Amino acid sequence: MTKFFRRRSTLHLPITLSACLIALNVTLMVCWIIVLARGAQWTALTVGVLAFTLALAGMIVWLVLTIKEIRLNNRQANFVDSVTHELKSPIAALQLYLQTLRMRNLDAERREEFHATMEAELHRLDQLINQLLEVGRLDAIGQNEMPEDVDIPRLIAECADGAALHHQVRVADTFEFDLAPVAVHTQQIVVRMILSNLLDNAVKYGGEPPKVHVSLQLNGTRARLRITNNGASVPFDDRKKIFRIFYRGGNELQRTRKGTGLGLYIVHTLVRRLKGWIHVTDRLDGKPGCTFEADIPDARPLTPAAETAPSPPRAPAEVRR
Repeated sequence: MTKFFRRRSTLHLPITLSACLIALNVTLMVCWIIVLARGAQWTALTVGVLAFTLALAGMIVWLVLTIKEIRLNNRQANFVDSVTHELKSPIAALQLYLQTLRMRNLDAERREEFHATMEAELHRLDQLINQLLEVGRLDAIGQNEMPEDVDIPRLIAECADGAALHHQVRVADTFEFDLAPVAVHTQQIVVRMILSNLLDNAVKYGGEPPKVHVSLQLNGTRARLRITNNGASVPFDDRKKIFRIFYRGGNELQRTRKGTGLGLYIVHTLVRRLKGWIHVTDRLDGKPGCTFEADIPDARPLTPAAETAPSPPRAPAEVRR
């Protein structure tokens, strides 16, 4: 099964074959029309044209489905490559550090450093496994929770802390917040997954060092969230594709950024489930980077009684070295 997914197909053969068959079909249909029109055989002419038209439509549908299947197969191949790398890297690191700890008598400082690194690798492995499990249960996420007024600024602060810890940066140095007091009436776990994936993605694909601006505004009964980073912009042709499952631009074996191509698919699926929308654009100020803009309905001003935690900015998260 793995070999099947890893086998990358090209579009040259199906496109060439389909073009030849379509051209042959059109040629035969034209000849059929000319021959029968001269003989005034209108019944046969009508039936023949209808048959050729159906055959032509079938060929076009077959071509479209084949192209989609090949592209999905290639995305699955990239996904297998990325997951294989993401699984093997922390496991190999853990094995190396464990062997070093067993074979050498290290001082307390070095042992503490090794333990911190091993904990970080385990956290990375846990995140990957959780993401894979989340994709398999997207339809069931939050179904056992009652909707509530979710404090969006508080969740943004918590998810920003998590993203900063994951990528070993400081919240104060990385994030800039412009957050209105907004609540959304829905399941909290759904909103948390959307925010954690978007903020982690913004830091991961940010510049050196990453800078992320998070804006939250209330537009009538809808919450408008904008997350802007200073990394590379998303090519125009990829702006819809990046929300597809497994999709990551380029070749996985030549990629420098880690990932599985599942995070934005999770975000898109959950935002659509909330009857909202999300898209990506260039930065409005013309600087390098991109902006993910999400619009979520059923929003309202956050009342003082509902505020359970202070809004950002928050104290910088501790950075593990």
